[in-house]
Amino acid sequence: MRRIPSIVALVGLLATPAAGRAQSTASDAARTDRVVREAMAAYTDAIKTLTPPELDAQSPTGRASPGGLHELSLEESVQLALEQNLDIQVSRLEPQSVDLQVAGFHNTYRPVLSTTFGQRAVVNPPSSQLNGGTSVNNDTMTYNFGVNQTVPWGGGSYSVGWNNSRLTTNNLFANYNPSYTAALTASYSQPLIRGFRVDNTRQQLEVAQINRDISEESVRATVTQTVANVRNAYWDLVFARSAVDVARRALDLAERLVVDNQARVEVGTLAPLDIVQAQAEAATRRQTLAAAEATASTADLALKRYLVSGTEDPLWRQEIVPVDVPSLEPPPTDVEGAVRRAIAERTDLATSRKNLQSNDVNIRFFKNQSMPALDLTASYGAQGLGGTQFIRQGSGLGSTVIGTVPGGYTDALSLLADRKYPTWNLAVTLSYPLFGNQAEAQHARARVQRQQAQTRLRALEVQVAAEVSNAAFTVQANLRRVEAASVARELAQKRLEAEQSRFEVGLTTNFFVVQAQRDLRDAENTELRALADYRKSLVNFERAQQAPGGSGGGGAITTGGGGS
Repeated sequence: MRRIPSIVALVGLLATPAAGRAQSTASDAARTDRVVREAMAAYTDAIKTLTPPELDAQSPTGRASPGGLHELSLEESVQLALEQNLDIQVSRLEPQSVDLQVAGFHNTYRPVLSTTFGQRAVVNPPSSQLNGGTSVNNDTMTYNFGVNQTVPWGGGSYSVGWNNSRLTTNNLFANYNPSYTAALTASYSQPLIRGFRVDNTRQQLEVAQINRDISEESVRATVTQTVANVRNAYWDLVFARSAVDVARRALDLAERLVVDNQARVEVGTLAPLDIVQAQAEAATRRQTLAAAEATASTADLALKRYLVSGTEDPLWRQEIVPVDVPSLEPPPTDVEGAVRRAIAERTDLATSRKNLQSNDVNIRFFKNQSMPALDLTASYGAQGLGGTQFIRQGSGLGSTVIGTVPGGYTDALSLLADRKYPTWNLAVTLSYPLFGNQAEAQHARARVQRQQAQTRLRALEVQVAAEVSNAAFTVQANLRRVEAASVARELAQKRLEAEQSRFEVGLTTNFFVVQAQRDLRDAENTELRALADYRKSLVNFERAQQAPGGSGGGGAITTGGGGS
């Protein structure tokens, strides 16, 4: 019966980790369920918007979002991404991780204290006449202290030890019982060639510090890419919502034409077949509107992915209403200055240069390791002895004890301080391989790797210069697209007005009016797309000077057009 409590305790200890794992699993499952529920709620809300609603003045889908509308400017979107984006938060943790690694290498140079307390008992059998008795008992108590440290310069190391012991024995030949010993030793080891300028620890420390700078460049790249993606997603959303407005206006024109044709048929000035043509066009434009609304919902979701920290964020359920409209900012003129800035500041180029520094560290290390090893070792020690001393009759071995001189540990310390029994050592050790070593091959390999890295850096500089120049060219090309699309939209508007005037007096047919309406809608969409592409090309031109292209804070969602 006495074993039952221990068995119950053992079962409890075994069940505790299992219970913790079960709680962790339950927490993960609950978080997954919450994410799925929020995603399905957003999906259901988006599906509901595909039913024909009463048009809302602000919502591109024609129905108020269950979470409400959220007006957002471009700069507010960027600020939200900098604060909430999960990829940025993850990237900001990387320098902290490298800092801990650097701190670990620095800790290698911290002094290490050691303390030893011990009790040892030895009973020696009478193996010889000099054993000191038929059965000799030696009880030794030790209390030692020491400190050692690898110094951060020159690759040297030192150690200092203070060793103490108390021995009690029944040995007939002992001069002290109990006897106290105290010894103080100090030693220093210094490499003079191999390991003097750089060793394995200092090499890893330098590389870790360079990796710290690389992690900072990675953070800057992630932030730059995310900001560029947010700006581009914002302009995509602006275009998608504007495309919905264009589709609605086109539907209004088609429905108005249906009403006008019905009135003309009633008075006998138009054939009934023209009503069917107008109704078919109106039905087609309803499909175009539905496709544009779906595209706007997708663009809204694409922007949210950069701005929220999770599906529990209120913004996830809200509909974003962009308040900024794309404008014709002046195009870049100093392309040469932009190329120079990119070569000097681009994160991928900075990372490549840091990698070159790492290669240089490795070259220095392997070159040093291929040299002969010449090590200097110096040590010095002093010792003292004290305790209750025996006075013997005569000087023979094992003579009779006729008296004692009281003493103790302080006698050993006093003798140690007088340094009457010193011990010192000075040595130089030289070692070198006769037929080469592995470090020579590693040094040659590191030099080849540096040449490769330097060549890749030059190739990357050419690639960056081409990317920036191409981005500047794209800005100019998109500006011309905007100018041409604006003229085309104005001409399409005038043509529609002319066709409607001619249709009202019977000089044209319903077909040409419908065609003019289509042309105007297409021209408006083309102008909107050109303007959005122009703003996005400005964003990409600025991004190309700071970081390479990438998904940044979440993968981009490809959005289609608003339909034809």
